[in-house]
Amino acid sequence: MDDKQLPTPIEAEDLENLRVAKRKLESPSLTVELAALVGQPLEAGMKLLPKRFSGRVHAITQAALLRAIDIAIGSLAKSPKVGKHEAMHRWLSAGSGAIGGAVGLWSLPVEIPISTTLVLRAIADIARDEGHDLSRLDVRLACLEVFALGGASAQDNAAESSYWIIRGSLSKAFADAATHLTQRGLVSEGAPPLVRLAATLASRFSVNLSAQAAAKAIPVVSAVSGAAINLLFMQHFQEMARGHFIVKRLEAKYGSDAIQRIYADLDI
Repeated sequence: MDDKQLPTPIEAEDLENLRVAKRKLESPSLTVELAALVGQPLEAGMKLLPKRFSGRVHAITQAALLRAIDIAIGSLAKSPKVGKHEAMHRWLSAGSGAIGGAVGLWSLPVEIPISTTLVLRAIADIARDEGHDLSRLDVRLACLEVFALGGASAQDNAAESSYWIIRGSLSKAFADAATHLTQRGLVSEGAPPLVRLAATLASRFSVNLSAQAAAKAIPVVSAVSGAAINLLFMQHFQEMARGHFIVKRLEAKYGSDAIQRIYADLDI
């Protein structure tokens, strides 16, 4: 659709920002990007992973995300705002990747919680840079949404890869968590609504972590390549976060329904 025919009036700068957001959110999946980085399909790496590996990664990821929920609720808003930290988060992630690449898959129980925390902090930094108030519960929960965003891939069907469908599929888990937190506070990481939220996020985020591990399992991957893989991993989620919080900012200004309609009709 031509921009002049958009159904809701929107300022030219906001329209361009929304186009940028869509470009980021509809970028290739992390799996595709990792395969391009290592120069071969990740199926080769997946075959080298131990049996029941995916289940183990999912369990570690769910535990890490429960901790991330605790951090998101308890301390994100307290971190000082001192400029942008995007580059710092990337290099911290690269450093953990270098160690993981040298040690191998044995480092995953340690590396996954570290990576998850670093990604969350990077997401929160971008949310704040886009003008969102981290003292608000809904903003901190929106930071957690980014873990489920991965971009489109050739294997995804339209329902699976749609940014809006993913958000819709998460809505009940987030609504239940928000109700629990509003009424009772954090109380315990093991509260059923929080466990369900962590499990819902882990079902998508662990796929990206498995792809990351598969890339590192390919024999030619070294500590240097492990750093590059982690750097790409962090950059990917920073891009998802930037797109997500541009959309959230514009939703606050124009309404969610209007932004969703305009987003659907934008060419990128």
